[in-house]
Amino acid sequence: MTDLPGAPVSYWIASTPTTRYDAAPAELDVDVAVLGGGIAGLSTAAALQTRGRSVAVVEAGRIVEGVTGHTTAKVAASHGLLYAYLIDAFGEERARLYADSQQAALDHIVRTTADEGVDCDLVRTPSYVYSEDPAEVETLEREVEAATRLGLPVSLVKDVPLPYDVAGAIRYDDQARFHPRRYLLHLAERIVANGGLVVESTRALDVDEGDPCVVTTDRGVVRARDVVVATHIPFLDRGMFFARQFPKRDYVVAARIDPTHAPDGMFLSTETPTHSVRVTEDGDALLLIVGGEGHTTGRADDTEDRYRRLEAWTTERFGVTDFTHRWSTQDYTSTDRVPFVGRFHPGAKRLWVATAFGAWGMTNGTMSGLLLADLVTGVENPWAGVYDPGRIGPVTTKAKEFVKENVAVAKELVTGYLSPGDVASVDDLAPGEAAVVRTGLSKTAAYRDDDGVLHAVSARCTHLGCVVGWNAAERSWDCPCHGSRFGVDGAVLQGPAVEPLARKDLQSGKT
Repeated sequence: MTDLPGAPVSYWIASTPTTRYDAAPAELDVDVAVLGGGIAGLSTAAALQTRGRSVAVVEAGRIVEGVTGHTTAKVAASHGLLYAYLIDAFGEERARLYADSQQAALDHIVRTTADEGVDCDLVRTPSYVYSEDPAEVETLEREVEAATRLGLPVSLVKDVPLPYDVAGAIRYDDQARFHPRRYLLHLAERIVANGGLVVESTRALDVDEGDPCVVTTDRGVVRARDVVVATHIPFLDRGMFFARQFPKRDYVVAARIDPTHAPDGMFLSTETPTHSVRVTEDGDALLLIVGGEGHTTGRADDTEDRYRRLEAWTTERFGVTDFTHRWSTQDYTSTDRVPFVGRFHPGAKRLWVATAFGAWGMTNGTMSGLLLADLVTGVENPWAGVYDPGRIGPVTTKAKEFVKENVAVAKELVTGYLSPGDVASVDDLAPGEAAVVRTGLSKTAAYRDDDGVLHAVSARCTHLGCVVGWNAAERSWDCPCHGSRFGVDGAVLQGPAVEPLARKDLQSGKT
């Protein structure tokens, strides 16, 4: 991977210190346990703490190093071509509530940053949704009309501050960009300073919905009156969220750019593949951050080439050559394109969820914190019906997407077992190569590292049993069914799986 652009680390993580919060004690009692230390979890805990609740944030790894630490960090209500769809699918009133909630989340981040003096490079800036195809202008016009009806600060423009021509764009005024880890590490410090807990290296394994609820972790138990699951995709299957939202990986590169050539604003294209563009301050320098080349998790065998294509596109469009960082991220989108925030399932009394942010986690995660703080404390919130996980949405759209994606999952499940291995034997693997190998009736995920050492684990995802595939760009085993990801040693990198892949000894046949 020596020819890939930049260092393989998120800029947001590389430019901030590593956190060192303790793991959870063997027993812990709080009013609210928030599972997940990303923007949704920390925003929820901070909001509940201001309502007088004792809180504990429980994170499997290190806080803000998961999906939130790998975002492009646009704080915007400009969620692509969404608002015309929302009006058609849900009606104007619910679409307006969605727009209002996103704008409220943006305003909350801006206000918190100002009121608490958070040094997180927050800059108010316009956000553009653009197309290079003249045939798309009519679609842009329709979206502007819809967003205007909903009260959003939009206009249709032709002049866009990019170094290449576009056919037209939707401009959203007064949006924002920021450094997500600096903002959220401040929230974590505030939570602890006010008597709350942030615990790391503690993986939640199960939740008993009693009175109180009992969270079983790999360190002990956490008892809480209420539990919020904000683990990106829920690790509990009882809400069937894994079948109602679908994972997508996107790739990001960062490169130094002369300030005189930097684009003024944030940008998202409508073509396929989509490209996302913004800048950020890096000391006295300026970095251009470009994302794109997305695909369904676990269903692409050209992951390294996606970085190369993104590098080539960025160099061609902006003339940059000094690439500093690269990273990838994973998002989940619901079948009706609206997040699930509320009661975990219809019978839940004290178990709550926030998931399926559809690549707009900065506003959706913040909105989730504001909404869940109301729901947990019994305060009515007009957004609740919009995001209710048990909602009845646009049946045709939901049914079509549900069937399409779950047929694909079923196909992966069946063909994963019936197909032969990628290679006949692990002896065929050169250093740096990986493959799924059939060993008798089972399959093994085998990787030979650069030193020639073989790492072998079961190829069966511990969530629901699909056969994982190799992600060469990240050197991970990714599940093509519901997006779980594992390290070469089998360790869980991303849920919904909570158990590691079993290690195998191919020489002795032992596991």
